[in-house]
Amino acid sequence: MAAQWFDLVFDIPANQAFSYRADEKGEAAVGKRAMAPFGNRGRDSLGYIIAERDAPPEGLSESAIKPVRRVVDADPLFDERDIDLARWLAAYYLCGIGQAVAAMIPSGRRMVSFGSLFGDDDIAAAALELSVEQQSALDAIIGSGEWGVGGKSPPSLRLCEPPLPPSAGDTPATPPSITPCSLLPTPHSPLPSPPMLYLYGITGSGKTEVFLRAAESMLKDGKSVIYLVPEIALTHQMAELIGKRFGQSAAMLHSGMSPGARLAEWSRIRRGQAPIVVGPRSAVFAPVRNLGMIIIDEEHDGSYKSGNTPRYHARQTAIRRCSVEGAKLVMGSATPSAEAWKLMAEGTIKRLNLSLRLAGGSLPDIKPVSLENAEGCLSAELKEEIRLTAQMKRQTILFLNRRGFAHFYHCPSCGYEQTCRRCSVSLTWHKSKGKALCHYCGYWEPPPVACPRCGSLEAGYRGFGTEMIEEEVRRTFPDLRVRRADADAVGKKGQLEETLSMFRAGMVDVLLGTQMVAKGLNFPGVRLVGVILADTGLHLPDFRAAERTFSLIVQVAGRAGRYFPDGKVIVQTLRMGDPVITRSCAVDVAGFFNAELAQRKALQFPPYTRLIRMSIRGKDASRADAAIKRLAGIAVPLMPPDADMLGPAECPIGIINGNHRRQLILRGRSMGTLHGAARVMLERYEQGRDSRVYLEVDVDPVSLL
Repeated sequence: MAAQWFDLVFDIPANQAFSYRADEKGEAAVGKRAMAPFGNRGRDSLGYIIAERDAPPEGLSESAIKPVRRVVDADPLFDERDIDLARWLAAYYLCGIGQAVAAMIPSGRRMVSFGSLFGDDDIAAAALELSVEQQSALDAIIGSGEWGVGGKSPPSLRLCEPPLPPSAGDTPATPPSITPCSLLPTPHSPLPSPPMLYLYGITGSGKTEVFLRAAESMLKDGKSVIYLVPEIALTHQMAELIGKRFGQSAAMLHSGMSPGARLAEWSRIRRGQAPIVVGPRSAVFAPVRNLGMIIIDEEHDGSYKSGNTPRYHARQTAIRRCSVEGAKLVMGSATPSAEAWKLMAEGTIKRLNLSLRLAGGSLPDIKPVSLENAEGCLSAELKEEIRLTAQMKRQTILFLNRRGFAHFYHCPSCGYEQTCRRCSVSLTWHKSKGKALCHYCGYWEPPPVACPRCGSLEAGYRGFGTEMIEEEVRRTFPDLRVRRADADAVGKKGQLEETLSMFRAGMVDVLLGTQMVAKGLNFPGVRLVGVILADTGLHLPDFRAAERTFSLIVQVAGRAGRYFPDGKVIVQTLRMGDPVITRSCAVDVAGFFNAELAQRKALQFPPYTRLIRMSIRGKDASRADAAIKRLAGIAVPLMPPDADMLGPAECPIGIINGNHRRQLILRGRSMGTLHGAARVMLERYEQGRDSRVYLEVDVDPVSLL
């Protein structure tokens, strides 16, 4: 007999389910989406059916329970395993379970006619012969090495369920002491840790081939693989490689696909027709059967952390899935995260080293060059190398992580700066659009002809962005074919893939752009990489600023000389003696992390502590101030002995889109104690919160801006 009552969750910040009667057609079932009346909205809302009931909830009559209006899906999209993962996400990242489910499930309302993205070929044998280092790494991953099946177990880890929420009157208990690193969740109802291995190698050392061989081995054993990459641009490159190797056994999931296409791929994966899935962050939720391995390429990349609720990290979620489903976690990068580097040094993660470039190339010659006395954006050294590279019929990449033409407007006479009316940031001049534009809210103004405050004609735009670089390169080298790859130039669907394909085919001499050209991409013809200004991220008020700057320089430098031993990198800077610049130019990864971790330990920042950031935003500054002070007042008596509180304070970017932003940061050695305190804080805060301000919670934040 079909169930008559069901529990639904909705995409709202509430950690509870709501009961409904079955729909008239009797189509409701666990794992399907359904339209149902909710609250006082006056219209039906999309909900997710997570449980069925034998009887109405206690205390409610049948007539008091509203029916499901319509079931959206013919077949279930998720199962009990997915619901358990959603419950973990909601508990760990302090959000509603409906928000967690909504983040996991594609939003398409109907299936489209959508076959495999890849060809009909069977799994193709790899043509490349592995190096000794690659073979050793592969053996360790698939189980014949010392850390595989039948070998030595990795160092003990305790992975977890987050602590159960205490009642509002309780003081959170202090759990056992743990290693305070965000790769390791809090120990509570511990699960066995998955085998975790890290493929650490210089750019161009063949990490991808090892990953693909490991995936091949898993598929031959009847298991599935999820292959995560940080950027959609890399998704397409990796999808091409995986498509050639695995054919219709592969599927792709990413936000650039239409909702219907994503739903079709999701359903194909769920049916077991695609045992290998490639995609960015959200592909970690792919409903593969018999998961054997999750691969996280470019593990250090910040885009693995979601910027919206739930603010999950794909790496943390992958650890959870591997723990529950008995799978392996394999990560890789030339520039690991600080957390991963620390755990590799401690032996918690097995490090597998690749030290040689295998395609005939070698590490490029990297030279720092001062911009102090340069005329324009390009130093004399960089111009000469661009000219020489063109004469050799080779290619150049120019990198600047700042789009637009000029960065800010300044008057030397009165000090006026042109800032956004809705955000506390400078407007960026976009010459091609004829606008001074805010990159946070989209507000724009026409560029002034004189200082709006004092009328001085000496006022003007300072700094430079990718538009200015493009203009100077075209003016200096009129015979070269130049393309720009940033959010402005490749904003339309397919434009980025077209630009990268043209560059790979040798139809472009100089490719310039932001970080979308900096990581993971493989261009055989590139001889020269120019970093236009290496210092852009160093001054940011964020404890990860040095780590991000170091990784970006090393990663973009790695695009040069991958197939020939004559690669050249020019790193332009205004801070020639800065240790981050000198170590990145020397590709001194160990030296950088030794210094960086020592500083983090002294300042008590991750990976030596854990953070929960609570941000308040609202249109009224006084209300935002009152709300954050109230939250801090609630926090003070709840703080555990091994934790402290930073703030309350204004966020580094104090206003975005007219919203005043304030923050409070909980910091402690154990996420368990912070979770307990944060839960009680949120419960008490909700009891009398101001509805005109909004609270955001970020567990293990990767940015504090």
